[in-house]
Amino acid sequence: MTAAAREGLARLPDLMIAPIVRAALEEDLGRAGDITSTACIPAEARLQAAFVARKPGVVAGLDCARLTLGALDPDARFEARAADGDAVPPGTVLATIEGRARAVLSAERVALNLVSRLCGVATLTAAYVARTAGTRARIIDTRKTTPLLRALEKYAVRCGGGANHRFGLDDAILIKDNHVAACGGVGAALKRVREHAGHMVKIEVEVDSLEQLREALDHRPDVIMLDNFALPDLDAAVGLAAGRVILEASGGVDLTTVEAIARTGVDYISVGALTHSAPILDIGLDAL
Repeated sequence: MTAAAREGLARLPDLMIAPIVRAALEEDLGRAGDITSTACIPAEARLQAAFVARKPGVVAGLDCARLTLGALDPDARFEARAADGDAVPPGTVLATIEGRARAVLSAERVALNLVSRLCGVATLTAAYVARTAGTRARIIDTRKTTPLLRALEKYAVRCGGGANHRFGLDDAILIKDNHVAACGGVGAALKRVREHAGHMVKIEVEVDSLEQLREALDHRPDVIMLDNFALPDLDAAVGLAAGRVILEASGGVDLTTVEAIARTGVDYISVGALTHSAPILDIGLDAL
């Protein structure tokens, strides 16, 4: 990600992250707190440590680490040494911390779990974005996110250079195959939603054949999702649409296929794997 893109990356407000951090800490501390640290670390002891990337990757979610430590030691010092969106080599110090030793050690796992997860999402997203360089296609995510972590994971997608699809069921209309089946066809479904959607609501419909695409084009949705289209059919779909509608390719997308899909001329490629299958980025907390 370029410096300009990083500067334009809107960070999530603390009030959105803090409840997630609190719930994760409550899960880990349980009913008695960190009995190991309490038993062997003097209450007055202090500790300096660094979050260090063990593998190359893209940074995302450092605010999660800051807020996790701050929840247990409000006076702790947290200094970011990298920025969300940065591509870093192994050995990079992402942040340094200093605070009460018990608090640092009690916060360690929750902070690492969140930051490693989000860096993993950003890193995988960046790999997909790199494969589509030189095409018009943008990589976008889906709603296949970890329950209650959607805002964080979609933020991580943006850190990796991707863009976001809808955040929930309430911010755009997406007519899927089961909606089409229940309504009796693509045209019938689009006609019904036109009667109910407000003027600010985008309408997308999923189609699984060129025949359904032709039917959808007659009803002028904002976006048409081409579900599991073979490459020749994607080429044909781009020709049929002729720029009249935004086209989103979905299904059968991985790092071995995404470049060819992008070269068909579709506008967006949605990839569920960005959030449901991203491996973590290996990050450690090293005492200094």
